[in-house]
Amino acid sequence: MPSLLKHISVGLFALAVICPAVSYAQDGKTLPQSRQEMQLSFAPLVKQTAGAVVNVYAERLVQRPSTLTGDPFFDQFFGQRMPNRSEKQSSLGSGVILSHNGLVVTNNHVIQGADDIKIALADGREFPCELVLKDESVDLAVLRIKSKENFPVLAIGDSDRTEVGDLVLAIGNPFGVGQTVTSGIVSALARNQVSSGDFGFFIQTDASINPGNSGGALTNMNGELIGINTAIFSRGGGSNGVGFAIPANLVKAFLVAAEEGKTTFERPYVGATFDAVTSDVAEALGLKAARGALVVRTVEGGPADKAGLKPGEVITAVNGVAVEHPDALGYRLTTAGLGKQADLTVQTSDGQRQMKLLLNTAPETTPRDERLMEGRSPFAGLHVANLSPKLATELHLATDKTGVVVTDVTRGSPSARLGFQPNDIIVSINGSTVNTTKTLETMLGEDPSFWRVEIERGGQRIRQFFR
Repeated sequence: MPSLLKHISVGLFALAVICPAVSYAQDGKTLPQSRQEMQLSFAPLVKQTAGAVVNVYAERLVQRPSTLTGDPFFDQFFGQRMPNRSEKQSSLGSGVILSHNGLVVTNNHVIQGADDIKIALADGREFPCELVLKDESVDLAVLRIKSKENFPVLAIGDSDRTEVGDLVLAIGNPFGVGQTVTSGIVSALARNQVSSGDFGFFIQTDASINPGNSGGALTNMNGELIGINTAIFSRGGGSNGVGFAIPANLVKAFLVAAEEGKTTFERPYVGATFDAVTSDVAEALGLKAARGALVVRTVEGGPADKAGLKPGEVITAVNGVAVEHPDALGYRLTTAGLGKQADLTVQTSDGQRQMKLLLNTAPETTPRDERLMEGRSPFAGLHVANLSPKLATELHLATDKTGVVVTDVTRGSPSARLGFQPNDIIVSINGSTVNTTKTLETMLGEDPSFWRVEIERGGQRIRQFFR
């Protein structure tokens, strides 16, 4: 082996002398030039960063049906079903301390539904935590350690400077075996269609990521956080070298919202819907590749409409940075920051043009007027509200939706038994359009002999008949 290393080192040195350009120096990145460089270790970097990566323990109380529940013999013998039993479920993940006063960022799915959350430092000490902010769509959560101790932190890097091929470390607690460090490279950027949420912009890495690594750190060679490890592609549950991390620039924006005391993570309201660019669209507009965000429609009077965006145009860049797909557009606008102005590069049938888009939160153009439907109708037990861009954003619905939306369904109510679900949009009843919650309540007071209902669920129209 020493002989092999010697030959490799001599070969690299000779190649560098004959052709100095072989180092491909870009931003200070070069190939190993000597045997000493090939014997470098990640150990100093691990010592610098690992103390800020913690284990996250989340416990939730769930109701399990009794083993006797539903058995006809016991139901008849006892005259009633046996009561459900409570059971504790635990989940294990990782987190990263990003402020000296104990703010920890992790994945939302690590702490989802938890009644009790604790973190354990790398030195084994445990602390209770409180939840500060969470968002299911971006799969992030911020916890605050209940202690006045001054904690070690991991510096947040600029994830937009990350390049494919960069060396990275993944730090977390896979399978609950204890803190583990793995190394790899950045395999790809701007990956989407990775999770079921509406966020799709991930760093892909081949550093080993396994269950328990969720919420842990992906760091660069400067010891900076460039991503929160979140997901893997795996057939058997283990690492296949395809892992995904939420970029640090989005984490930074999320942390700012938590530090400002926000109860929800708000993103810029564009007032438009987008689709991926097909090869036909790219050819028609003269684009070199099928990349960008195709404008499908705009909301009248919304930011996109005011900026001059029109259906059929394609946004190809934000603030000079290329936009690969609609999810990438959402990421670029979110990380640009609320209250800012984004410079859009737009491809039209007449060529390329620049426009400015104001980045503000979604407005509540129609008062919610939340109501609980009562009485003897099939709608009894529905909690409904008037849709607006702001409420649609909170419910992760398209912001151009209007009308009345179901926000909750009372358990065991007539509406629950008939299959109504949260986020259902009630379009019409007996052929009459439902515009507001007040209109709906008035309709329910008429008590017809049957109900012909049209609702929108997941973008599909469903018609139902009730008596």
